[in-house]
Amino acid sequence: MTRRDQILETAAELFAARGFHGVSVGEIGRACGITGPALYKHFDSKDAVLAAMLVGISETLLEEGRARVAKPVSPRHALESLVAYHIDFALRHRSLIVVQDRDWQSLPPAARERVRHLQREYVDIWAGQLRRLHRGLHTDRARAMAHAAFGLINSTPHSGLIPDDAMRGVLQRMAVGALVGP
Repeated sequence: MTRRDQILETAAELFAARGFHGVSVGEIGRACGITGPALYKHFDSKDAVLAAMLVGISETLLEEGRARVAKPVSPRHALESLVAYHIDFALRHRSLIVVQDRDWQSLPPAARERVRHLQREYVDIWAGQLRRLHRGLHTDRARAMAHAAFGLINSTPHSGLIPDDAMRGVLQRMAVGALVGP
């Protein structure tokens, strides 16, 4: 893990625990074993840490989403693959989900717009597969279905009351069932 990645991971955990405004640059540095000023070798500001964190996860989700639908597979298989990846992501990165949800408004405007753009593209990947599966499904309804599935999957920071393997199965069955139908 690079120092930059360590800073992002540590900051995500701290922001999730105490909120973006409840954590100082010095605290992030100390948690990484460096001084606060040393953090500025990697990021211009605490705002830049948050921006890199949330833009980075949005880019990762979009890139993997594109990869999972790039192969000529059935829309059901593509949706199952998208769901499986998003579940794995959510189980591994609970703190990022909390930060995204709670500290979104703290993003600098340019980063907020970038995240919004990336997230729209990610939603559209899911919506495209839903429209392939459910012929005649309106785009807005397909997007709403994708958002509902994200809500279910992204509940893991709050609903992870059972071991991750069991939670993975619960989320997979529920999300695929909701998206694909009987």
